[in-house]
Amino acid sequence: MHSPHDDISEILFTEEQIHARVQELGAQIAADHPEGDMLVVGVLRGAVIFMADLVRAIDMPLEMDFVVASSYGLGATTSGVVEIHKDVTADVEGRHVLVVEDILDSGLTLHNVVEHLRMRNPASVEIAALLVKNVERRVDIECSYSGFECPDGFIVGYGLDYAQRYRNLPYLGILKKEIYQ
Repeated sequence: MHSPHDDISEILFTEEQIHARVQELGAQIAADHPEGDMLVVGVLRGAVIFMADLVRAIDMPLEMDFVVASSYGLGATTSGVVEIHKDVTADVEGRHVLVVEDILDSGLTLHNVVEHLRMRNPASVEIAALLVKNVERRVDIECSYSGFECPDGFIVGYGLDYAQRYRNLPYLGILKKEIYQ
């Protein structure tokens, strides 16, 4: 039987490294927001595993909601067009909003989600990204909380996918080129 682990050329961050960093991020977010009552908005599907672990590490009252936004479709590169397929249902107005994303690369998806939320008059909007790719951004975007910097490769695992596969890997790794080329 073929294992998804066989398709990984290099492990970038182990399960233990990810866990430790997520705990640090959660503690920092809680310390930075002593007023509590934050709305945490996950960008599905990639951020779901990171968000689940992150909210458990944030020791304060919070509400969770989700958006579905995409600029990739089933491909390996961004299409450049961001679509929001599912919007938040929680009231955003006057609230501190933390947008949780799996990876910040071109910045297009996050920029569009943040601007979409800002139209609803939140008190603030910040971003927590598990990975920040060392690439030139298409848009100027500020990431308040970042887990790890990573190289420009096709990264999967811990929620990140290629064609909806590999999300279940407990680590973050680079997918072999022959898989997606």
